[in-house]
Amino acid sequence: MIRFTVILIFALIFASCGGGKKEQTPAEKSQNTTPDNSNEDWKEISDAVANIDSYDGTRILESGQGFFVGENLLVTKYSLVNQATKVNVKPINEDKTYTADKFVAFDRINDLIILQVDGIKRTPIKLVEGKLPNSAKTMVVSPSPGGTIQLFTGKMLNMATVKGTKLYRITNRIRRSQFGAPVFVSNKKAMGIGYSATVSYEHQSFAIPSIYIAELLRKKHEPENLESLKLGANKETAAENAKIKGMVIETDAGNITIKLFNETPEYRDNFIRLAKEHYFDSLLIHRVIADFGIQSGAADTRYAEPGENIGWKGPGYTIPAHIVPGLYHKRGMIGSPRIPDTKNLRRRSDGSQFYIVSGRKYFDEELNDLEEQNGIKFSADQRQAYKTVGGAPHLDGAYTIFGQVTSGMDVVDKIVKVKTDKNWRPEEDIRILRIRILK
Repeated sequence: MIRFTVILIFALIFASCGGGKKEQTPAEKSQNTTPDNSNEDWKEISDAVANIDSYDGTRILESGQGFFVGENLLVTKYSLVNQATKVNVKPINEDKTYTADKFVAFDRINDLIILQVDGIKRTPIKLVEGKLPNSAKTMVVSPSPGGTIQLFTGKMLNMATVKGTKLYRITNRIRRSQFGAPVFVSNKKAMGIGYSATVSYEHQSFAIPSIYIAELLRKKHEPENLESLKLGANKETAAENAKIKGMVIETDAGNITIKLFNETPEYRDNFIRLAKEHYFDSLLIHRVIADFGIQSGAADTRYAEPGENIGWKGPGYTIPAHIVPGLYHKRGMIGSPRIPDTKNLRRRSDGSQFYIVSGRKYFDEELNDLEEQNGIKFSADQRQAYKTVGGAPHLDGAYTIFGQVTSGMDVVDKIVKVKTDKNWRPEEDIRILRIRILK
């Protein structure tokens, strides 16, 4: 009996120290973490997968993967190459490296770009058309020593809205070096581009859906230099932008015509560039505040569901503040919002969001109080404008103004009157349809 008791105690200690088999999580149960090296039938598919390194001159920026969707067209994550002057492309089945310094299409919101790769021809990978059902089997391929193909399997959990983008959530483990890799389904078609991120304090893997890649392929244009994607405009482009007469913001509620100030050229050039990219198309006017105005340009509003908390995602960069003396927040002015000073000591502006001031009229006493609170001094012209036309004087000196409405303030006034929720989002969606440039 004593011997039996001793054996039982040792057995319990062994189990408590992990000697027994650990219970797998649901994700681990659906993930084949041990690669299958006998998938030679996937070799032809893997021929169209490549490792990439992006460079700014000779300085390496990012590394990842991509795959061919045309004979010499490779799709990858835009964020891997957006500040690059060239990209080195090395197919996973050979040692030769090719160069890509041009692109034919990109989508900043869905984080996609299609590069033109010189000197190569590959059979493109076919894309899944339409949406996939939950629990669809998913696969990621990787080479192994000896030229065999490793096949890592998982499954699709669902399609989710993550930071304003519709993504497939998958159980495959996507490592940093695999960002941009194709994620396949059992018919060997790519269901999207893989990557991982921390969402709600949990590390998760995703695939950018193939439907967005197919849409981007339909929009491809003549090749442009990668360098043109870098922030800022060259002298020639800036000179052309300075001559633009105005821009028309077409919305569900009507058209608003604006002009951009040449006194803030970096904001002017940035807004024009985003409009040419169709970045603003389908974005919500997501914030409407009585006695202030309307706000739009947030990337997380394109696919936003009703009741969702939105307005926090920009284009992936910010712009230095540019406060111009003489420009103030009278009715009709256009400015750039930013996150609070506690998290933004340099007061950098959001890269894409903008607001249009409808405002209200102020009394001298109110303006006096604002001067004392904000440590500023209103000019006689400012006081006259705020008392007769109205505006938002509390923003002066703290936010960059870069444009003005020239016609369509009646549309702004109509939008300001709509019903909103507690976060100032209109109860019925109002979208920007597109922004036209007036030459």
